[in-house]
Amino acid sequence: MIRVGILTVSGDGARGADEDATVAALRETLLYGPYEVVAVDTVPDEAAQIKRVLRLWSDRDGLDLILTVGSIGLSAKDHTPQATSEMLEKAVPGIPEFIRLMTFKNEPSIALTRGVAGSRGKTLILNLPGGQSAATAALEVALPLVLNAVESITGRSLASPARSS
Repeated sequence: MIRVGILTVSGDGARGADEDATVAALRETLLYGPYEVVAVDTVPDEAAQIKRVLRLWSDRDGLDLILTVGSIGLSAKDHTPQATSEMLEKAVPGIPEFIRLMTFKNEPSIALTRGVAGSRGKTLILNLPGGQSAATAALEVALPLVLNAVESITGRSLASPARSS
């Protein structure tokens, strides 16, 4: 199993209905693969808070995959990509580039996102856009790459089980 953490980055840091719906949709998307969501948190859009959770979940908890949700746009208050980049040991630019390319037709605003991906130790960290529709679309497109990246980073073979009814 791939142990997953979902970190919502919200301007006020308060968990609201939209953040809950987005996390629920991401959990649902992950149900059909070798994924287990073991950590969920929400932090305000402050670099120090984002980096603190990324460090704890990767270094202390040894999660295989951390998905951040939100705060990757062009606004002056969007700090997730910078905070994430500071925590990465190796950048994996192909994943967010692929997300932007493959989701642009149905989610044109994704072209304006600045999400990054990369590894820290044996953890893959991936920034997803905020909002249920954009975050889910991005994750669905990225999952085959995510599986391969986690296998490469961890050195484990992780077969994805077939969908069940």
